[in-house]
Amino acid sequence: MIDVGEIKVEKADKPKVLLVHNYYQIPGGEDSVFYNEKKLLEVNGHEVITYTRNNQEITKFNILDKIKYPFNSVFSIKGYRDIKKIIKYNNVELLHVHNTWPLISPSVYYAAFKCNIPVVQTIHNFRMICPGATLYYNGKICEDSLYKGLKSTLKLKIYKGSFIQTLISAITLKTHRIFGTYKRINYIFLTEFNKKKILELNNKGKTIIDESKTFIKPNFVNGDKVIIPFDKRKNQFVFAGRLDKSKGIVLLLKAWLQIKDFDLIICGTGPEEEWCKKFIKDNKLTNVKFFGFISNEKTVKIISESKALILPTQWYEGFPMTIAESLSSGTPVIGSDIGNVGDIIDDEVNGIKFKYNSIDSLRDSIYRFESIDGNQLVLNAASIFKKKYNSKSNYEILNNIYKNVLK
Repeated sequence: MIDVGEIKVEKADKPKVLLVHNYYQIPGGEDSVFYNEKKLLEVNGHEVITYTRNNQEITKFNILDKIKYPFNSVFSIKGYRDIKKIIKYNNVELLHVHNTWPLISPSVYYAAFKCNIPVVQTIHNFRMICPGATLYYNGKICEDSLYKGLKSTLKLKIYKGSFIQTLISAITLKTHRIFGTYKRINYIFLTEFNKKKILELNNKGKTIIDESKTFIKPNFVNGDKVIIPFDKRKNQFVFAGRLDKSKGIVLLLKAWLQIKDFDLIICGTGPEEEWCKKFIKDNKLTNVKFFGFISNEKTVKIISESKALILPTQWYEGFPMTIAESLSSGTPVIGSDIGNVGDIIDDEVNGIKFKYNSIDSLRDSIYRFESIDGNQLVLNAASIFKKKYNSKSNYEILNNIYKNVLK
């Protein structure tokens, strides 16, 4: 988890917030954001109550639980009653939701509506559009659900390769679109791209989401790191993330076949790990160093002493925390010109963008990076972090959103 730092703020007039989150079976970035936002609100004087469930519960379901599961995913009576009770008992003033899928369900929105308090929903992925949540299928971007409808996702079994799971998710989305649930909610999007893509749901003439209730607030990390000047950094670039084709690790290693002047550090593990090791060995890539899984602390240290972080993602992403970590160290980012990564990087200001699926473009971006004033890139990265991605500026954005929806 990330330290949000100490920010001393008076407690008066701080709304009491109920934070809601459905944990996944495999912990991920959303879980960290939920935890960090809770701490951020608390150190800034808010009373925070949490309501969480964990998808590990599904592994312990009895027969009756399994029968009720599809219906509860659409509208959980338990979730509705629990949230309404918590709101009334604690005099909660605002409901802030991170994830409801699948155990908590959208029923919690209706509990807030019943109690006449506003709902804020942070959008971490693309599940509002597609049951698969990623808009990525079979090795490429897939927006069929957006333009061909939710029925198209059933044939693809877009969610976990399961027709039933995809159907449950699709029914949940369709039901709450029909009932107008989503247009009554206030939304926090992590990037401008994220917002624009989700708002494409309105393109067919129906208002699924009320654009006037949308806001942008990125994720954050604590930024009290020592910035290493560019000319004092090691002659290396770093990849830190899951070793998966969707993250672009295959593209990156193929590009590095043509790069001899710099080292590449790889931190992470995943389904392509064995392929990576074999590729490195077979091609005698002596300037590629494979570290595997290491602690977040060690990863951040490597990023801080590298020329740049490379993020060759092949899909839209959510908001990669490694970007915020990198900028907090003044480390520029070389990333794909696609989705949220492309939205966060300002070309030749805090990093470099390249054509996301082109080996040659990635290779050329490394040498283009070397032609730019490195010290200025470091200063820009650190400055942009301070303005957008540290805990202090992030709380100011969040607090202003709360004030807006509570008017």
